[in-house]
Amino acid sequence: MTVAVNGLLGVRAVEKQSFDLVLMDVQMPEMDGLQATREIRLSETESGGSLPIIALTAHASAEDRERCLASGMDAYLTKPLQVKKLWKLMDHIRERSSVSA
Repeated sequence: MTVAVNGLLGVRAVEKQSFDLVLMDVQMPEMDGLQATREIRLSETESGGSLPIIALTAHASAEDRERCLASGMDAYLTKPLQVKKLWKLMDHIRERSSVSA
């Protein structure tokens, strides 16, 4: 597990090493999770691949969910984080990626 204290460091971490999944906080200093996701997706257009990114936010409106998905995130969870929901979502993402492979 790797922890990045802001979105810019999160993008740099993804550039330097391989991850199975990113749990992206939407509200971070320096670069928020939406911009960090856009940066990661932009780099994927050049390198290929598609890293699963799950949004984590306290904002629970339909508009917030749509903003997260529009930025390139694969899924959306609200705070406080419920571990069972996270596991279920990770299983769904894993199943979806194994079907498309």
